[in-house]
Amino acid sequence: MPNPRQSHLQARTYTRSQEIQMPFGLFRRSTSPQVINRLHGEIVALVRQPSLYRDYGVEDTFDGRFELLVLISALFVRRLALVPAPGPDLAQALTDAIFAGLDATLREMGVGDLTVPKRMKKLASSFLGRRQAYEDGLRSGDREVLASALSRNVHGGTRAPGSPEVQRLVRYVFAILAVLQSVSVEDFTRGGIALPSAESIEERS
Repeated sequence: MPNPRQSHLQARTYTRSQEIQMPFGLFRRSTSPQVINRLHGEIVALVRQPSLYRDYGVEDTFDGRFELLVLISALFVRRLALVPAPGPDLAQALTDAIFAGLDATLREMGVGDLTVPKRMKKLASSFLGRRQAYEDGLRSGDREVLASALSRNVHGGTRAPGSPEVQRLVRYVFAILAVLQSVSVEDFTRGGIALPSAESIEERS
């Protein structure tokens, strides 16, 4: 049986023939599986940064990594949805890939076939709710709104919105957002987007 810690939110490889029905639709035939695989892998790599669990107060558990996956993927998806075609299709396909990866991870962790759909439905609901909560703060640039949402979701209420850990995560989110706002659809498809690391964000008391 796989080690659950090693199975957390692994990136998967997909092909055009794998049209997997997920909570948000089907992989779009107009999108490149190679591009989706790379973007998915980049998101998972960001989620796996040790600093997020060592320095930012996020629990290194399936739930903790899921919360970071929702947060970071939301930043990618919101930008893809705003750029010209095939940006919106890429946003949809990337969301589908993320949920296909979650489905596979649950099964690797030993969750039974009858239970996986129930867990996936719950995860999909959480994904949508959290993405909207983050969007409220991102769209307005209101750091207090975002801090409250991060405290409630990513930290599970264990850190106050004004705590150093939550405030550092707020700064990290806006640092990623600042880079993505200037990224074109060609940049997404070509690859090589240089995003800041979690360790690069200054810790403040």
